[in-house]
Amino acid sequence: MKKLAIIGSTGSVGTQTLDVITQHADQFEVEGLAAGSNADLFVEQVNKFRPKKASVSTKEIADRVRPLIPSGVELYYGEEGLIEVAAGTEAETVVTAIVGSAGLPATLAAISEGKHIGLANKETLVTAGHLVTGLAKKKGVSLLPVDSEHSAIFQCLNGERMEDVERITLTASGGSFRDLSRDQLQHVTVEDALKHPNWSMGAKITIDSATMVNKGLEVIEARWLFGMSFEQIGVLLHPESIVHSFVEYRDGSVIAQLGTPDMRVPIQYALSYPERWTSSTKRLSLAEVGKLHFREMDMVRYPCLRLAFECGKIGGTATSVYNAANEVAVARFLNREISFLQIEHIIESVLSRHEVQAEPDLEAIKEADRWARETARSL
Repeated sequence: MKKLAIIGSTGSVGTQTLDVITQHADQFEVEGLAAGSNADLFVEQVNKFRPKKASVSTKEIADRVRPLIPSGVELYYGEEGLIEVAAGTEAETVVTAIVGSAGLPATLAAISEGKHIGLANKETLVTAGHLVTGLAKKKGVSLLPVDSEHSAIFQCLNGERMEDVERITLTASGGSFRDLSRDQLQHVTVEDALKHPNWSMGAKITIDSATMVNKGLEVIEARWLFGMSFEQIGVLLHPESIVHSFVEYRDGSVIAQLGTPDMRVPIQYALSYPERWTSSTKRLSLAEVGKLHFREMDMVRYPCLRLAFECGKIGGTATSVYNAANEVAVARFLNREISFLQIEHIIESVLSRHEVQAEPDLEAIKEADRWARETARSL
């Protein structure tokens, strides 16, 4: 039995992770579950999987759900709860499915305890890649990618020598507005933005897909996961989301990973690695698909992606500020305080005000994050 803990269990990746666990119930034991504010789903999950430890976002929610879950489950809340679930159980692997920089302290705590990480929380590497990868190397811990693009690269690199790699390319669906011009984006609504054509994801990630921030975060994450320079990382627009990403080798060979757009496939691979287990997901039929389309990425059309590359090359606290400013801007857009195009203006404006600190420690990262959020709220 593989012992797992999941932080972000009620989100899109978290629920699909539990779907995979349900399909292979004889392979897994759930040691811990941490959720946010979706109390009803959390109660359902805890009663079904009966973890030893569980956590929610606030004391109020914890008090409300306590009578509804088994008495033997230790219940926590807040950041302390996330850390307890991630690091305080017998789980061998922790799936970090929480969205945003809130996942960083819990991930570091889990690594410190020698737990392998199924990494779906890209912000962890974006905000503190040097700290996370350094600690993982010191502790002998694996960082197994859960995102479809990084899982694809991971699979394409399997058995190959890194010195033979010339370039990696992440594919991007283009999100909800991939066929709209800049002028047409002036008056798009929250409802429009949340209609992703290919993937079923949470609200924040769906907006990030439309702005291309999500791909920017993935580019920075790829730099840390695979040790590539930003000059070796490309992005290609691929509307069908069938080719999840690919690797180019110095002999001219290109190895790609293909599949239907279903997050349960990369989730299951991260949990079963190095084995491949049977899956009930829909099989890919290229004859049925017929044609695949690709377009060069337009950095003028998607300025948030350009900013991600720039921040990644600068390094230090620049990537933390990029992420924090975006989280605030997206929340403001979802609350209908700002327009869609103001998201990118806020990110760029916050970055222009920031004095980058190189090689920051955790406290410096937290301070840069706090400053960026405060500044983004004021614009």
